Amino acid sequence: MKEIFFMISEEQDGSFTARAIGHSIFTEADDVDTIKLNIKEAMLCHFEDISEMPKVAHLHFVKDEIMDLV
Repeated sequence: MKEIFFMISEEQDGSFTARAIGHSIFTEADDVDTIKLNIKEAMLCHFEDISEMPKVAHLHFVKDEIMDLV
């Protein structure tokens, strides 16, 4: 496997969660820099054999906004 994809969501309190697509990897953090570090750490825990760990992580940021229509 050469790459892995993460969906990163900004929560209502301003923190971030990251979930890998197709793998059971999940992490959270208070800011973007920390979520990136946590993703690396979670991947090292998930892929015990470092030779099987993807070389590239795609980070897809998702932000939901609520708009009052009235």
